[in-house]
Amino acid sequence: MWRGFAAPQKLLNRSALKMLEQITPLILTYNESPNIGRTLERLTWAKKIVVIDSFSDDETLEILTSHPQVEVWQRDFDTHTEQWNYGLKYISSEWVLALDADYILSEELIKEIQSKMEDGKSELLDGYFARFRYCIFGKPLRAALLPPRQVLFRKNKSIYINDGHTQLLQVNGKSGNLQSYINHDDRKSLSRWLWAQDRYLLIEAQKLVVLKRKGCRKISR
Repeated sequence: MWRGFAAPQKLLNRSALKMLEQITPLILTYNESPNIGRTLERLTWAKKIVVIDSFSDDETLEILTSHPQVEVWQRDFDTHTEQWNYGLKYISSEWVLALDADYILSEELIKEIQSKMEDGKSELLDGYFARFRYCIFGKPLRAALLPPRQVLFRKNKSIYINDGHTQLLQVNGKSGNLQSYINHDDRKSLSRWLWAQDRYLLIEAQKLVVLKRKGCRKISR
């Protein structure tokens, strides 16, 4: 496990302090040097950030350890589900904010989450979905097919399960929707993206084979 070098803390108001005490961001990385720095820049409010790294061999670790609140744990990658659940073990706060390394929080979303944590009148749910604004080099597209994802949730009521090439979060409780956006802004190379799609294709094909063996079939209208 690595920690970033200590650095002077900026003065925080009471609202920010209350927010960071309740939420720990959790991030998975593997060779994410084109992205991770921008993601961490929007998490300066967090008291601790847990990163599960799959033995990156680019500048990812150097960037991570330059941030004092980051804890890095390394684990060989097998599935996204196992990586996420492994990361949950190192979180002690009530709430988790699960982010991919190319998820950039908007200022509006940060304020919305902070407002929910501070609002004593409304009962908090157990999980919250966030919508995405797909970006190309920082410029938002007019529309995208990326569905909302449950990113903010109570740790003690949640677990990840396998779903093809990715994972699903199961929350034992009520979930709702955040109104603000996360910017999805992946700046890795096209060759890296194509490499990932090839891997995902094989895993999704294996999922379909398993479903067929179990006797599952699609019912057409």
